[in-house]
Amino acid sequence: MSLREKVGEVIEHIRGGKIVEAVERYYDDDVSMRENGGTPTVGKAANIEREKQFLSQVKDWHGFTAHSVGIDGDEGDGTALIECSLEFTNTEDKRVTMEQVAVQRWKDGKIVSERFYYDAG
Repeated sequence: MSLREKVGEVIEHIRGGKIVEAVERYYDDDVSMRENGGTPTVGKAANIEREKQFLSQVKDWHGFTAHSVGIDGDEGDGTALIECSLEFTNTEDKRVTMEQVAVQRWKDGKIVSERFYYDAG
């Protein structure tokens, strides 16, 4: 399976609100994930917990759109850049739209690092 196909599968999981499942399936056990300039969260288990904390603030998931995707690499190794937006209603009944760019580094068919860039304004 090509890197583009793998990235597409991750996007489909997230589009369907299956964020934890995406991390379980596509992320390396020692993955490092980082929000903007924040401290990285290291390890699949710690990142699953972080995603669960995020999802605990989501009342209704409305979707995820990948506006553009850039791929540099082959079947197992490479980099993906995903410009995207996600929409949800939080537990305070506020509709939220987030726009971000995710930079994923893949090795041996798994995401080994991911960093999110967005306006935290």
